[in-house]
Order: sequence, then structure tokens, then C-alpha cells
Amino acid sequence: MRRAVVADAVVVGAGPNGLTAAVELARAGLSVQVYEARDTVGGGARTEELTLPGFRHDPCSAVHPFGIGSPAFASMPLAEHGLEWLQPEVPLAHPFPDGTAAVLGRTVGQTAASLGPRDAVTYRKLMSPYTGHWETMAADYLRPQWAGLPKDPYRFVRFGLSGALPLAVLAQRFRDPKARGMLAGLAAHAITRLSQPFTGGMALLFALAAHERGWPVARGGSQAISDALAGYLAELGGVVNTGVTVRKLDELPPARAYVFDTSPTALARIASLGDAYRGYRYGPSVFKIDYALDGPVPWRAEVARRAGTVHIGPTYTEIGDALTRAVTGRPPQTPFLITSQPTVVDPSRAPAGKHVLWAYGHVPHGWHGDATDAVERQIERFAPGFRDLVLARAVAGPAELATRNANYIGGDIACGAVAGLQAVMRPRVAAIPYATRRPGVFICSSATPPGPGVHGMSGHYAAKAVLRHLRAARR
Repeated sequence: MRRAVVADAVVVGAGPNGLTAAVELARAGLSVQVYEARDTVGGGARTEELTLPGFRHDPCSAVHPFGIGSPAFASMPLAEHGLEWLQPEVPLAHPFPDGTAAVLGRTVGQTAASLGPRDAVTYRKLMSPYTGHWETMAADYLRPQWAGLPKDPYRFVRFGLSGALPLAVLAQRFRDPKARGMLAGLAAHAITRLSQPFTGGMALLFALAAHERGWPVARGGSQAISDALAGYLAELGGVVNTGVTVRKLDELPPARAYVFDTSPTALARIASLGDAYRGYRYGPSVFKIDYALDGPVPWRAEVARRAGTVHIGPTYTEIGDALTRAVTGRPPQTPFLITSQPTVVDPSRAPAGKHVLWAYGHVPHGWHGDATDAVERQIERFAPGFRDLVLARAVAGPAELATRNANYIGGDIACGAVAGLQAVMRPRVAAIPYATRRPGVFICSSATPPGPGVHGMSGHYAAKAVLRHLRAARR
């Protein structure tokens, strides 16, 4: 006898994408239940006291240029549920050993001025067609690229011609180390070689986001984003069940649709999909350290002391070498570091006078080494005396990251390699990448377009696919 349906939709996983999918379905009038294995919602957007009491760290995501710029989040009253974005004076600093720095500022002009006279004009020409058009750019690029006509065809095509290029090609337009290094650092967020297609687009979209929306942090930590989504879902009548690990689909209550904010590997196991994602590849990992500090980081470059994010490379060559080592399975030597210092703008994250620092470098998939010394030698190179300020550190390599978040297979925080065709066609080549071979079962994690980041757009588009499926089923 068939079990009676108790919910229109069940969502497995309460990360930003799962919660966004749940909200979109609830707003459409569906009854929604969410099941989360951990005791709190959050996924990759959490905040915890990892080191000492009173020091609040983000175990994964920390800075959110695509969060504040997300079309999905913009349509929700998240501020009413406690989400407040805080903008540092300087979005990003990219220091050099001589005490100077490239700056990704709130305007194209600020950024161009930091790059030197030979590259300022080139940067202005590269970015000027897109400034003032974030709404259409975000709508057209934070989505599956083949999903309907673009809102701004001219800029969609123009940006696509540059964005499809490898950063290695795009960087040849610039002559000096500052511009080339800064762009390489932006592209490195994809955790792939700079010679890969679409890495140029990654760098340009991050830069445009800084000029249009900034690179903010959430007051109190990234957990505020997840809590706001969960609060809005509750207002809509959705129910979140925490502390529930789902191993098989039949463990869930009967529903008309199931949506998984999980890795493709987990989905295939839970939903008995066999080899549906056999060709899906996971990428390199990161080695992450959260620091409790006795004072602010003593950056040699003054502007870095006012920046929310600091990239430590510094040159195109060093960054490219660090990424290549991670991709090809070699241990880090001189890592490229992405660091965030949220207490520059949010003192609530640490006791009075103290600070937190979030830092990671790239390492091979599943690597088991210890990169602590390499990371700290690199920070000291640009902030002499840093080690003297360390009160405590929380270290997480690939194994620890995978334990904290089951979606991070082998420590891959992107939930799948962002390389080759998989950079845009994930988790498989399909007209509807959110649907599976099992009717009524969908995936909405970062393994689906538009990919990694706390923006909720994968959940947004997965929910649209679910609604189309349910309308067709009714007919």
C-alpha cells in the first residue's frame, strides 16, 4: 500500500542552497520539510568558537561578494531575520614584499590607480562596459548559461568573450606585476590552473562584484546568513529537522519531490542512482587555519590593515605555481593564501582589542600533510611579527574539512572540480542539471550551476525545476 504524502517537498541538507530551495518552494505555496544531519543549519555558512571562548570563526565561507549580490537573496526579506552586511573600507588588498599593494576597491578608479599608470587604462577599459549593470550581469551569469535568453544580450556576449578565456590569456593584456598578480589571485578562488578556460571570467566577476556590491561579511559571522534563511522559511511555514542523517530515500517521509543539497556521490548512494555521476570529478582541497589573535595583523602594506580580505601571493607566477602543485598532487611549498580579517569591520567577532584571522592555502585532494609552518612563513613575509600575536589556532586539512561538511569530498570545498567543461556543465551534461534519472528527485548543491559560493542560486534554480516538474505531474 502506498504511503500517504505528508509534504509537497522534502529538502535534504540545510546549507544556503538547500535553505534557498526550501524558501522558494514554500513561497510557491508548497509544504516543505528540511532534514539536516548536524544539530544546526548552515552547511558552508557557519560560525563557531573554534579556538578560544569569545572568538567567533567561520569554518568555511567568510566573505560574500556573491551573497550580497545574489538575485535570490535580494528577493527575500533576510534583513528582517537578522542578516546585516558589513562593508570593510577596502574590499581586497593584494600586498607585495616592498610594502605596496594592489587594491580591489569599491570603484574602478580606486582599483586602476593602485595598478600603476601602465595598466590603469587597460583595467578601466576592461571593466567599464559592465559597471552599473550588476542586476543583469548577476542574473545572466549566476545561472545555467543555456537557461533561456539573457536579460542583457549585448553584455552577455561581450563578457562571455572575455570570461571564457583562461586567466593566463587575459593577464597578457597587463604589463606590470600588480595587475597580473591581483587578477591571478581573483581567479585562484576557482582552485584550478590559471590556464583553464573560464578562469578569466571568474576574476572579472569577482572584480565587478567588488565595484558594484562590495565584499562584505555578515555581522556576527556567516551563520547569520543561514539563520536568516531558516527564519524566513519558518515564517513561510517550512519545518527544519536537525540532527537527522539520511542514508536511504525511503527513510524520508513521502513527498512529491525530494531536493538534495549534497554531493553527487551522496545523492547517488541515497537515491540508488547507480553510476549516474560516474564521470564527476572532485578537485583539490585547501589547508585552513583559523587564528585567535592578540591584536590586528601587522601588515607591512598599510592598506592591507583596512581590508576585509587580503590575498598573499604575490605574483602571477607564484600563484600559478601554487595552484599547479595542488592540482597535480604535490604538497604546498610557497602557498598562495586567501585570508579574511572580519574583525576589521565587525569587532563583535572577538573580545575587546582581540582579532580573528581566517586563512587557507591550496593542497592536493585528500592530502594528509601539515602546512601550518608554510602558511605562517608566508604570512610573516608580509606581516612581520604575526606569529607573536597568535593566541590559538584551529587547523583543518582535507580530512577535517570533509568531516565537518560531508559535501567536501576529499576536502574539496567547491563540491567538484571547477575545470574544463565541468566548470559550467555540472554535475553532468544535461538540459536540466538539477533533475536526476529518478523522477521527483533533484540536486541543488554547489555541484550544480552556477557552482560554488554562498549565493543560493543553485537552490533557486533547482526549486524552479521542481515547480515545473510538479506542474507537469498535475497535468
